[in-house]
Parts: sequence; structure tokens; C-alpha cells
Amino acid sequence: MSQDKLKEAVAWAALHYIYPGAIVGIGSGSTVMYFIEALNTIKHKIDGSVSSSKESTIRLKDLSIPIFDPNEVDKVDVYVDSADEINSQMQMIKGGGGALTSEKIIAAMSKKFICIVDSSKQVDILGRFPLPIEVIPMARTYVARKLIQLGGLPEYRQNIITDNGNIILDVHNLLIYDPIKMEKTINNLPGVVTVGLFAIQMADVVLISTINGIKTVVK
Repeated sequence: MSQDKLKEAVAWAALHYIYPGAIVGIGSGSTVMYFIEALNTIKHKIDGSVSSSKESTIRLKDLSIPIFDPNEVDKVDVYVDSADEINSQMQMIKGGGGALTSEKIIAAMSKKFICIVDSSKQVDILGRFPLPIEVIPMARTYVARKLIQLGGLPEYRQNIITDNGNIILDVHNLLIYDPIKMEKTINNLPGVVTVGLFAIQMADVVLISTINGIKTVVK
């Protein structure tokens, strides 16, 4: 089975967690695009959605799925998103597409966070995928120096401005043995908006698409 087919299968499996009247948080990325297509089949049953990225918002609008601004809702019932890497403790690296801050906000607002991935995203130790960090532009050099002290090799993501008007540093060569500690350390650096580690805010349910079917892991 191709990776695209694995992504599509796990996206449709996430519909099991969407119930009538729900406000659904929508992440970003290729797997989530399959989920949006699946959600379109039951859009008449939900109250609407909250989107984490411009790309997801465009697709939701194309399909006439109602979208709320996060400030217009008290809560998000279910948040569905993918991950760039995930370990056995359900801790993740996210933000490859640059929407990590919005994704973290919507995850925090949500009653339940469903992570949908294919089996290629599973790792023993986080850090093989470069760790994205959203940074205020004036702090880029300062934060980069601090990341080098932590053992990483930060790379400025050229020609990318986040939806919040900031830049992204992708940190290579950083094996993350204690994701919670690393998340706190990086988030405490002045100038960091947020880091793409989802260790404090983990998923509640992880759906993993494999050649043998969908594996479900519950926190």
C-alpha cells in the first residue's frame, strides 16, 4: 500500500471520533487534507470547524464547511492533526508546514486531540526530523546561538513568514531524550514564540496507519 493510501485510510478512520454538533479543530498537512475530504461527507452534522493554517482554511472554504475564528468559540470538541514524528509516549514534533503556533493553540483549546499518522512517522527518539521553532525576527541570531549550545544545528527557513509574521528556525542534529524538558527550555528563550514539540500537550488518541490496518493508541 502506498503512503498516500495509508494517509487516506487513517484520515477516514478519524471520522469515528466526530460526533453531531461538534466543533472540529483542523490541523495542517497532507494527511489532514485527506481528513478534510472525509469530513466533507458529514459536514451537515457538525456545527463547524476551527482551522490552524491558511491552506486548510482554503480547502474548508472550497467545500463550504463552516469555519469559526478561535476567538468566537469557547472550546473545540475534537482536534484532528498529524505529526512529523511521534514516539511511543505519544510525544510529537510538528510544524513542518510552519503552522506550529496555531496548531498548539487549537490543541490546547480542544477537549480531545486525535493525531493521525502513517507508520513512517514513528520513531524511538524524537529529532530525526528537524525541530521547527517560530521566532520573532529580531531574536533570530540570539535564539540560534542558544540552540547551538543545546547541541542543535539551527537553519533559517528561507523565504518563509508564518501566519503570525515571524520566521522559523529548523533545528537539525538534536536528539531529544527528554521532550518535556526540551520543550520548556526552548519555550523559555526570549524571542521564541513556540517550539514544535508537543510533549506537554500530547495527543489523547493516536491513529497509526499500517499495511495491516489502523492501530489505535490511547493516552
